[in-house]
Amino acid sequence: MVPNQLIANMSADQALADHWVASNIVPFYPDTKIRHLLVGNEILSDPNNSWFWLKLVHTMRRIQKALKKHRIQNVKVGTSMATDVLGGSSVYPPSNGSFRPDISGSVMKPMLRFLSETKSYLYLDAYPYFDWAKDPEKINLDYALFESKSIRYTDPGTGLVYTNLFDQTVDSMVFAMKKLGYPNIPILITESGWPSAGDYDQIGPNIYNAATYNRNLVKKLTARPPVGTPARPGWAMQGFIFALFNENQKPGPTTERHFGLLYPNGSRVYGIDLSGKTASSNYKPLPVPTNNKPYKGRIWCVVAPGSNNKTALEAALTYSCSQGNKICEAIQPGKACYKPDSLLLHASYAFSSYWAQFRKSSVSCFFNGLAAQTIKDPSHGSCKFPSVTL
Repeated sequence: MVPNQLIANMSADQALADHWVASNIVPFYPDTKIRHLLVGNEILSDPNNSWFWLKLVHTMRRIQKALKKHRIQNVKVGTSMATDVLGGSSVYPPSNGSFRPDISGSVMKPMLRFLSETKSYLYLDAYPYFDWAKDPEKINLDYALFESKSIRYTDPGTGLVYTNLFDQTVDSMVFAMKKLGYPNIPILITESGWPSAGDYDQIGPNIYNAATYNRNLVKKLTARPPVGTPARPGWAMQGFIFALFNENQKPGPTTERHFGLLYPNGSRVYGIDLSGKTASSNYKPLPVPTNNKPYKGRIWCVVAPGSNNKTALEAALTYSCSQGNKICEAIQPGKACYKPDSLLLHASYAFSSYWAQFRKSSVSCFFNGLAAQTIKDPSHGSCKFPSVTL
């Protein structure tokens, strides 16, 4: 993948594209089976990058030219995109799928022309988990997990019948491309997966759901003959599971660190056969999920078990207290939460206070791995810890 930060300069400099391919592809090809080269990762999702969206296709063409210069013919060039390139709630119904007005004519149409000319793919990051988690009352969980036995969704515009949310997501992109005059560009799933763990304020991240979704996704993508989607029956589709490892140092909500098939030490989170041949009955029983319904109650953000790096905790405490005059008022000398004068207790109070105040601004209870959510009230004596109530 060409890093996002190189796209702007590379779009105007063929020599830079040539050098990048010479350094990052040529020494390893064909011994390493490089099949796809993506120019940037989800750059169309970030409005802060809008100033160089128009440079994206120029860079893709320069990379394609560099590959040709080095006589590399079997690597497809494209860019990964999330479903937010679509305007509105295009998954319902899929036939309403259309690209956002700010990118449709200026970015997507020339990109689709390039993909068509080079017989490449539209590279899609498809996550039914996120769509389901946003509206679990409307969307049935089994429908999102490929487990629906009776639920059907009929697209009123086409009459096509859907049995899972993944197919709706893919076909929304199909219809969006069709509206721009490119109905036959194949879609490759660059990312799809389901988190195996999460915080109390997140719904549905557990081993049962993650294993069920990924096992079913593998079966769909490896089916022979291919099953395709309702809008493209029988079309073969390639895909990548996100991710191989849990990314234990990744920031953000706990789900972000638990999409892997393996723990950081290499052991399996759950059994999965990437050939798709293992029957569900041959796997070990999965833990019964307990968070498929929204948690109702109070949550605190405290120092995570095992976080004993004094220097890091002191820095995090200082940072939290610096974000507002009242965040750490209660742990000042003579105040209700000053005693016992403990770094762990003071840091826990600061984390909870900061998180409670800024959670609605997408602040997570993480603090570089020093913090974790708890439903056990850490308050003591007259000291009452701030909390979030769901």
